Amino acid sequence: MKKDNLSDQYQINDEIRAREVRIVGEGFEPKVVSLREALKIADDMELDLVLISPNAVPPVCRIVDFSKFIYQLKKKQKEAKAKQVKIDVKEIRFGPQTDDHDYNFKLKHAMGFLQNGDKVKAYVFFRGRSILFKEQGEAILARFAKDLEEYGKQEQTPILEGKRMTIFISPKKGGAPKKADAPKQEDNKE
Repeated sequence: MKKDNLSDQYQINDEIRAREVRIVGEGFEPKVVSLREALKIADDMELDLVLISPNAVPPVCRIVDFSKFIYQLKKKQKEAKAKQVKIDVKEIRFGPQTDDHDYNFKLKHAMGFLQNGDKVKAYVFFRGRSILFKEQGEAILARFAKDLEEYGKQEQTPILEGKRMTIFISPKKGGAPKKADAPKQEDNKE
């Protein structure tokens, strides 16, 4: 059986080491009582006394069914995890002397990535003496960012890290514009 780390985070019933506690729960007003009295109240209701906030003065305990409490916490965590948006980073590599056809091919892929909600990391890789052409690399990345303005926004200016000059482009929030459909030709049958 798998060990549950959520239940290990909370002290329940006899594990609580405080003289007085503030008890909260459904069906009664919050009040400060001795630990013994709080345990008796929880026992009379056939529920557990769970230490919720140990750093408060006095510590806060909730009277609740512990297994149900843990189940609800797991359910909330699962819902929060499902709502998270995962953003992938797609890389596109250029050389300092990339020609127009290759550039347009990579530009089309970057547009698709941004429309799908992925970030694009574009970089120019310099080999050997090609590091002398930093200006060409910067020009390619500037042109790339300018061509993708309507699909995403550039996060920073090009940065040279070792032999790579890099930029990041993140997708626009409202969604990228869709390509306009060509007007439909109606067949005129007479």
